[in-house]
Amino acid sequence: QRAVPTVRSRPAGRTCGTRWLRWRIGLRMQLSPSAPSPSPNSGNGGEWRTPSVESLTELVHSFYAAVRADALLGPVFENALRDRWEPHLARMVDFWSTVALGSKRFRGNVFGKHMALQGVTPAHFAVWVRLWGEQTERLFAPEVARDLQITAHGIARNLFLGYFGTQPVFGNGADVEGASSAAGR
Repeated sequence: QRAVPTVRSRPAGRTCGTRWLRWRIGLRMQLSPSAPSPSPNSGNGGEWRTPSVESLTELVHSFYAAVRADALLGPVFENALRDRWEPHLARMVDFWSTVALGSKRFRGNVFGKHMALQGVTPAHFAVWVRLWGEQTERLFAPEVARDLQITAHGIARNLFLGYFGTQPVFGNGADVEGASSAAGR
């Protein structure tokens, strides 16, 4: 039985690391490698990927390739990472392996790292969520893609709240732009 992530308030005295993030979004993903699916998308070589370190590596690399190519997100990430893309990609594989597979490979302060970035707008979140959705749907069966998207939405909500003091609205899984007016942007 699948547990649905929920968003909760941070308890007093808790840090903003991975453990807090998992607690905050109620992350209890149980990705089923045998998730039923009608048929794979044409862009994934004809087969759905099962959740594994290898498939998450493929997801992270394809997602960040799309991020780098995006006119809005690319410059923000390029400015933040510069020549540190390979270590960042490795950390993101560790992060998603931790949240999706429970590998405990990642340790860090996700919230603090992102709050240090300047110039982030609600539009950045909308593009990030859209690109994540596109990549998860390309690689994974619909049920698995949905679980990964729910997790990413929880992360995006927490970061959006940190930047703008309000929660974004995810309509049909990807609408963050609706919150831009509420955030005064």
